[in-house]
Amino acid sequence: MTSYESLASPNRDLLVGIGPFVAGLIVVLILIGAVVLGLRRKRSRPAENQPAAPENPIGYETGMRADDEVTADGRRRMPYEFDQTRGTRPSDGEPPKWQEGHSGSFGNG
Repeated sequence: MTSYESLASPNRDLLVGIGPFVAGLIVVLILIGAVVLGLRRKRSRPAENQPAAPENPIGYETGMRADDEVTADGRRRMPYEFDQTRGTRPSDGEPPKWQEGHSGSFGNG
């Protein structure tokens, strides 16, 4: 190895380490610039007018819903045997009352 090659090798190693760092720094700066540009564009656009909510909503429903009944003939039902178009109907009964220590996911009541 000549004296020139021995002197150039540390410089090459330094460039191999600095090159990816500079490339990564440029990518980060471009991404930060894109975010800043996007925020400026978003602020410069006028706000879309949203309709106001009505004071007395029509069709608001309170209460419970009951599942459709399944006939109890003693045989196992397969998923394809259930009617997927039906679901629930309004319930006639009162909702169950909450009791301390008898509901919730911790210990299952």
